[in-house]
Amino acid sequence: MSNENVKEKDLVEEQLENKSKDLYSLILFNDEINTFDFVINALISVCSHSSEQAEQCTMIAHFNGSCDVKRGELEKLKPLKDKLSNKGIISIIQ
Repeated sequence: MSNENVKEKDLVEEQLENKSKDLYSLILFNDEINTFDFVINALISVCSHSSEQAEQCTMIAHFNGSCDVKRGELEKLKPLKDKLSNKGIISIIQ
């Protein structure tokens, strides 16, 4: 088997393994309390978003009522949700 075939096989196996893990979404909700800048800064510090990504998520939540801000395993999203909640930002894991 060539190196390309081995790499392709490894990639396919990795993708299948990742699909088998349960992935969840951390959903940010719009509110009438927090400012755009506050939410943007929270997404940057808590979720490690870039400033552009945080701004886009904040705008999506503002206009649509909610935004999926992070996807991953439950164990990784729970601390992020807790940190957002401690800042007074409404979010859920779905």
